[in-house]
Amino acid sequence: MKSTNAARRADDPRQLVLDTVLALFSERGYFATSVQDISRESGVSVGSLYHHFGDKEGIARALYQTLSDRMSGRISWIRAHRKTAHDQCRDVVRTLFDMTESEPLVVDFMLYAKHKDFLPEEKSICSSKPFELMRAMVAAGMASGEIRPMDLMVASSSLCGGPIRMIVARLDGILQAPLPHYLDEVWDCAWRSVAAR
Repeated sequence: MKSTNAARRADDPRQLVLDTVLALFSERGYFATSVQDISRESGVSVGSLYHHFGDKEGIARALYQTLSDRMSGRISWIRAHRKTAHDQCRDVVRTLFDMTESEPLVVDFMLYAKHKDFLPEEKSICSSKPFELMRAMVAAGMASGEIRPMDLMVASSSLCGGPIRMIVARLDGILQAPLPHYLDEVWDCAWRSVAAR
């Protein structure tokens, strides 16, 4: 018997296609994946693919936007429910670590795919809404005095650079332990690099 989520995806050809292309793009890359591959793997006809998305670039754009919106939603929730820049930024790192463990294809696509190669009109990942929201947290931390004054990009890179390298190491199979195992140590290093006190 299908799970409720699986049944819902089967009833939603658009979501079924996005789930399929996430796996295909992660495994083969954008350019090595054809519309026929997507149709065959998803069970959605080529005609339906063109109806819902326009073309392969439209499918990629929909996937990028869906994942970006989902990540932005999580970060916005954190901003609304955590009071300090310290707690907000730490919770973002924890969320990214958890996502890497539970949804590695999502994180892989968001971090590794060279989106500008196949979505030239889209902002680069570092200029996308999730990263803008993270920089806003850092800017608020500087304004409140939690983070010492410095260039915003330097502060953001110092806070996020180490955790993102750990994510890449986990996705590459270099780290054997799950990322949450390293959270406290990674966060301590990241926060010390910017903390005002």
